[in-house]
Amino acid sequence: MKPLDRIIETARQAPKRIVLAEGEDPRIIEAAIRAQREGIAQIILIGNRQIIEDRLAAAGVQTATFRIEDPAISPLGPRLAAAYHQLRKTKGVDEAAATEALRSPLIFAGMMVREDEADGTIGGAVATTAETVRAALQTIGRAPGVSLVSSFFLMMLCEPHHVKKGAFVFADCGLVVDPDATGLADIARMSARSYTALAGAPAKVAMLSFSTAGSAAHERVSKVVEATRLAHAAEPSLVIDGELQFDTAFVEAVSTAKAPNSALHGEANVFVFPNLDAANIGYKIAQRIGGATAIGPILQGLAKPANDLSRGCSADDAFHMIAVTVVQARSSVSKGIDVQLLSY
Repeated sequence: MKPLDRIIETARQAPKRIVLAEGEDPRIIEAAIRAQREGIAQIILIGNRQIIEDRLAAAGVQTATFRIEDPAISPLGPRLAAAYHQLRKTKGVDEAAATEALRSPLIFAGMMVREDEADGTIGGAVATTAETVRAALQTIGRAPGVSLVSSFFLMMLCEPHHVKKGAFVFADCGLVVDPDATGLADIARMSARSYTALAGAPAKVAMLSFSTAGSAAHERVSKVVEATRLAHAAEPSLVIDGELQFDTAFVEAVSTAKAPNSALHGEANVFVFPNLDAANIGYKIAQRIGGATAIGPILQGLAKPANDLSRGCSADDAFHMIAVTVVQARSSVSKGIDVQLLSY
């Protein structure tokens, strides 16, 4: 079974309530219809009720089969606004400001998750990453013990031309610009957990650099070496190595030549890039030239799932993110249950 099919099937086994903050967008409506039809999620659409109902009807769908919440008129509004006020009053948010904030679909969706009206939320098809992540942090917040919220792309190599096939994690491609060694170690550990939750296989983590096993001396190399040490010290059972160049982490023959003592042997499935420049460029090269399917950015380190779509996303992208969010909602990674693992 292809990795993406496995994620969809895992979601189908226990559908969760996923609230889509941009429920008026035609791509989101198409993805919502497919997700509900295929039984992978119970969808909640946020937005103007009349617009959403008209678009569902135009697609030949009974509007009564979907839960629609219009922030302007929803009966949930007062309760969510009161909860938001309690949450943010130390930040200067009074009752009137809280009521106004709940008119934002992203805030409304995030508070639905916080108040257990939904199990996860997705935005970003219209809003920017900054807006989407800010809303998630203000409403859902970090998981217990987590100091850094980060992101990753799930990269699917499933085409005939891919010499090595499977699911791979690239982190952090969308959020943390230049993590220090401690932050990079956090990203590595969370990404390993995310990989195992989504791919159903043990993580093998490569800490990437322009250097392999001391082939170059530079402070940027030293950061990666220190991050590797910190991650391994915090979790000795984690299979991790660094610093490594990408080919050493990905190709067995290159690993044998350049890093014969590596624990990865060219079989890494989680690639932690040293900064956002490298990660963002890397995933887009893999997607646009290599033909990989890129799902993300997927957020990690939040108390409950909240994910970000690209504004250039397709309906298929949104459908796949729904499946990922459902699987996250089933996982202790997103729920912050494993406090020992995630406490830094």
